[in-house]
Amino acid sequence: MFIGQCAVANRTYEFKRYTQHESRFTNPMFRYILRRLFQAIPTLFGISILSFVLVSAAPGDPVMQRTFDPKIKAEDREILRRQLGLDQSPVLQYITWLTGIALRPGDQVAELENQKTSCSFVSLINLTLCDKGGGILRGDLGTSLNTKEPVWERLVQKMPATLELGIASLLLSVLVGVPLGVLAAVYRGSIFDYIVRFLSSVFQSIPIFWTGLMMILLFAVVFGWLPSNGRQTATLTQEFDFVDRLRHLILPTLTLALGGIAGFSRIMRTETLEVLHTDYVRTARAKGISATNIWFIHALRNALIPLMTILGPAIVGVLAGALVTETVFGWPGMGRMTVAAVGQDDYPMVLGAGMFFAGLTIIGNLLSDIFYGMVDPRVRLG
Repeated sequence: MFIGQCAVANRTYEFKRYTQHESRFTNPMFRYILRRLFQAIPTLFGISILSFVLVSAAPGDPVMQRTFDPKIKAEDREILRRQLGLDQSPVLQYITWLTGIALRPGDQVAELENQKTSCSFVSLINLTLCDKGGGILRGDLGTSLNTKEPVWERLVQKMPATLELGIASLLLSVLVGVPLGVLAAVYRGSIFDYIVRFLSSVFQSIPIFWTGLMMILLFAVVFGWLPSNGRQTATLTQEFDFVDRLRHLILPTLTLALGGIAGFSRIMRTETLEVLHTDYVRTARAKGISATNIWFIHALRNALIPLMTILGPAIVGVLAGALVTETVFGWPGMGRMTVAAVGQDDYPMVLGAGMFFAGLTIIGNLLSDIFYGMVDPRVRLG
């Protein structure tokens, strides 16, 4: 009898594990996320082609950039060009960058094979296939031509600075822009409302680089209150100083956040105006609930629904804006490094960073849809 009870309990446990496993895959949100991830594959493939075409069409020659010394012979330049694979057609260069496998006509195994590259000759198609061990499809973003370091390692080195600036500016945008939009809707037609709308239009229209330059001119040059460059003051020990870091962070954060504050406040004002005229808000007023609770608890939740559709892309937008902001303020992040790589003809660095930001964009759009479903219970992603 005891053995029979154990068998029944074991079957029950297995059934529960099976049903939990099945429910995980039948969950609408889970299936929706999987579907969006699969849809991202052709998108990334198209972005890789477009990025490679644009970089290939850009002026400049990586070989001449690194061999400008007149003492270097033309034969040496051609050897370097062949080592980098730049002597091949753009199509073959793209295949090598994507897969890590280089294609050469004829039998060139003896010439091309070395400790890092394994080659084999396919007589049927008269091609030499050399596996360099990299490629985007294998998760390898390439190797920088300038520093000879993997692109991913360089991005990881600069990522903390970019995340610090991005998170600070995004938090400031939400914490300031959302309440401003709600209050502008509540006090519609007042001087406060007109000021918020005017400043929102101004800061959404002004380019980021101009805002940054004006911030430097006003707060760093004229008043001398804040530093204008870098992430921290250069010292011999380079010890962490929180106050110094905070002072360096203020200007680039304000520059990057002003556009977000303007956008969030305009959206929240529009949506809050619609929500304030709904039946449940009038019912809350009739019950004697305080105005603050009505504005920031009852009305805010439903007004946030459209905001969720742009919050995911806003995360990526902050990182994209960091390309300009980091350059203006000399902030040592991924954006500044990518801009510098463009000027140095460091094609692997530019392409690798481009694919990384493209992946972030897709993730941001996916997060936007997930946030929308979390905030609005009426949304069913089945």
